[in-house]
Amino acid sequence: MGNLLHDGLAPSGEYGQPREPTRLLGPIGKAILDMSLVSTRRKTRSLCVGTVKVGGDAPVSVQSMCNTKTEDVAATVAQIHRLEEVGCEIVRVAVPTQQAAEAISSIKKEIHIPLVADIHFDHRLAIAAAENGADALRINPGNIGSREKVEKVVACAKERQLPIRIGVNAGSLSQEILDRFNGVSPEAMVASAMENIKILEALDFFDIKISLKASDVYRTVAAYRLLSQRVDYPLHVGVTEAGSLFPGVVKSSIGIGMLLSEGIGDTIRVSLTRDPVEEIRVGQEILKSLELRRFGPEIVSCPTCGRCNIDLFSIVETVENTLIGCTTPVKIAIMGCVVNGPGEAREADIGIAGGHGIGILFKKGEVVKKFPEGQLVEVLLEAIKEFESRG
Repeated sequence: MGNLLHDGLAPSGEYGQPREPTRLLGPIGKAILDMSLVSTRRKTRSLCVGTVKVGGDAPVSVQSMCNTKTEDVAATVAQIHRLEEVGCEIVRVAVPTQQAAEAISSIKKEIHIPLVADIHFDHRLAIAAAENGADALRINPGNIGSREKVEKVVACAKERQLPIRIGVNAGSLSQEILDRFNGVSPEAMVASAMENIKILEALDFFDIKISLKASDVYRTVAAYRLLSQRVDYPLHVGVTEAGSLFPGVVKSSIGIGMLLSEGIGDTIRVSLTRDPVEEIRVGQEILKSLELRRFGPEIVSCPTCGRCNIDLFSIVETVENTLIGCTTPVKIAIMGCVVNGPGEAREADIGIAGGHGIGILFKKGEVVKKFPEGQLVEVLLEAIKEFESRG
């Protein structure tokens, strides 16, 4: 079945266009090819976070949040520059103080991607953040205070044409909501979101995007499914407080991946107790796996077995780290067996394999060069550089 699906297929389109057969297939092959991992994208309103379009027909964007103190401008700018290098498209910063709000002005002068101010409780901080150049606000209208305070935030956002994200978290629902729904549930999260949406709509404000996050996959996915049936606002998708690297990657990949595969989600954030750079890398891999976006290199490498005679782990890690920041879409194979490697990775644009002192370079499964095994990384990087130069 593997050969039936892989042989004779053209590369997929940039935003996940289905692969087209280039030769006749049997009925089973045709049926499988007709099956898409991703449902038709949910139709949503469109808004702009700075220069980045969210919703509508825009590709799903990837964002992260700084873990620096926003008041520390140098540290925050340095971290945002690192995020920019790996493809972050929107970045969020915490604004717990007036000093943090004022720091946004200095930060904005040094970065190249839109900045979202994350606000809780104090409406004055939302206004200050907007006045200092934030491209969007993330608030929970229900905890900002009186209607008069919400009106002031909305008036400021309208004046500066800033969108507002209503951020609902399972861990911060109002007591009234918790009592009404007997605790935290997807229905309770959606009810909280709808109440907050109505607050903004009553003020004639519709540049809204929404998030409904829990720390578990079930409630997160169920809440987004329910809300997507009730509103057409763009959705910011993620599993909050997903944990450290391994549990966080698994939870996020399953939760975000399920929703995106159902056509739900316009922008995503992978939440990890980790360097935010890792959040961007995981988010991009999720989108690439679903063939929704193409972000730079895709590395295919074998899991190793008894036939592997090279230090494949360190080679893959070296290549990955070297290519951070590379934006050219290229499929790279790094295989541990010179006999089976090229055939197993025939769809790769460029690949290497090694063993018994010999290294080979192959393209689309065909060996094009042999060389000493110690030059594996050097030869591969040179081939990638040549691939990039050819466009």
